[in-house]
Amino acid sequence: MSDTKATLMVDLIISLDGYASAEGWPGWWGLEGPEYLAWLEEEGKKDFTTLMGANTYRVMSSMSEEASEDNSGFSEEEGASLTGLAAMPKIIFSSTLKEPLVWPNSELISGDAVEAVRELKRTRSGTFSTLGSLSLCRSLLAAGLVDRYRLVVFPVITGKTGRERIYDGYPDVALDMVDSRTFDGRTQLLEYVPRVIDGPLTRD
Repeated sequence: MSDTKATLMVDLIISLDGYASAEGWPGWWGLEGPEYLAWLEEEGKKDFTTLMGANTYRVMSSMSEEASEDNSGFSEEEGASLTGLAAMPKIIFSSTLKEPLVWPNSELISGDAVEAVRELKRTRSGTFSTLGSLSLCRSLLAAGLVDRYRLVVFPVITGKTGRERIYDGYPDVALDMVDSRTFDGRTQLLEYVPRVIDGPLTRD
């Protein structure tokens, strides 16, 4: 029986053709609807510890601070999901950031992220969930540390403008679906249990 106490979920948003963002497009490709934003707000209230790298920390802490200001330009739903991140416990993996971190409830770890997460899973309880940080997600998956792999797939193909290809550098991975739902009649959540594999799957 495993001595792992905590679980780890990689959590990503993605275009249909596998990109995390696209040049010239707004966040969420401009397709975030009220059902999805309400779900994001509810997820933000759960007892998760969020894992991220330095670049994601810089971007999201800035957006969270901006969303808390008057006339921020964010919708009410967007603002609620972004400002809610400040209250969530966060672990930041970085060799360049220095303490104290200005974003509330942020813990800095400067060592090897994979080994740190392995130890966190062994010694802590609850759920760890990634935010952005594609290289961190890839490393954790390749190391076999990911218990759940959750995607929110936005209905757009950005073959010309897409940036940040999510699956480049991944190992082969088998995925067993454990949950799915549709937001706003167009955006799909897919949740899997991942297994890193050495070769093609065979039929039973």
